[in-house]
Amino acid sequence: MPDTYEKRLAELGITLPEAPAPAANYVPWVIAGDLVFVSGQISADESGFICGKLGADMEVEAGVVAARSCAISLIAQLRAACGGDLSRLKRVVKLTGFVNSTSDFTDQPKVINGASDLMVEVFGEAGRHSRAAVSAASLPFGVAVEIEAVFEIG
Repeated sequence: MPDTYEKRLAELGITLPEAPAPAANYVPWVIAGDLVFVSGQISADESGFICGKLGADMEVEAGVVAARSCAISLIAQLRAACGGDLSRLKRVVKLTGFVNSTSDFTDQPKVINGASDLMVEVFGEAGRHSRAAVSAASLPFGVAVEIEAVFEIG
């Protein structure tokens, strides 16, 4: 069904925002063949940026929420790349997550699960993907998480 993913988002209580505009000299997404490469999306919600450093002033649970917000922005960018038609998605190929964290913080995978879990909740088996979850000494604007993605579309 063409609107299955949109229905699933609604069931989860998620209203996709307009795809965020790039903050510098780059494009938000590039289509190459049947792949959509989405630029890094930073953690934000209706109140603004979700900032913090995991292992210092932010707990894992808050990091999970931040990663989930990145995933929502990634899906919004995918929808824009697909001309508003999420049914074009064939598969979430890869997520690369960056976690603003202290040098001794080791739970980056738990944080990025916030995005990975949402991809599976929304897209089912097509949402299962490869992934990297790495530490970053800092991220733009002091945000807690940034995630980029590769999607396969039809």
